[in-house]
Amino acid sequence: MTRSDWLQTLFPDHAARTLPWPAVEETVTLYRPTGLQELKLVAGSGWRLWPPRLPDQPLFYPVLNFEYAEKIARDWKAKRNDPPVGFVTAFEVRSDMATKYEIQVVGARERHQELWVPAEDLEAFSDAIVGQIRVMAHYAGEGFTGRIDPITHLPEGIP
Repeated sequence: MTRSDWLQTLFPDHAARTLPWPAVEETVTLYRPTGLQELKLVAGSGWRLWPPRLPDQPLFYPVLNFEYAEKIARDWKAKRNDPPVGFVTAFEVRSDMATKYEIQVVGARERHQELWVPAEDLEAFSDAIVGQIRVMAHYAGEGFTGRIDPITHLPEGIP
């Protein structure tokens, strides 16, 4: 099967790749799998903002459920990042901001849902965060030599 055949099987023409938003409260809880470098930048903002995207990162993609964020943090970030560690963060964003972006389905319809926020929108998106960004879980990969508090999930040196 060629790459295009595989993609066609996964995403056939005219298949729905987005979902409408259900009824929501004033805020929506979103999750973000992240590595240590991004987490340090978030901590440096007082846990209030996501850092700007790098030039080769046109999108900021928070996900809509913990399980999906956990899978990315555990199976991707903790294995492929340097240092090999992944974190699951959660944050509340005003619904009027979150619902500007369609829910993107990137795999299993019920589980693999994310938002695609253009890099140029990230500052306004971060301004719509209510409260602080929280670290919910961490996954240390093979060769990680740092120390992470098992209760707060924060690595040494991050307040």
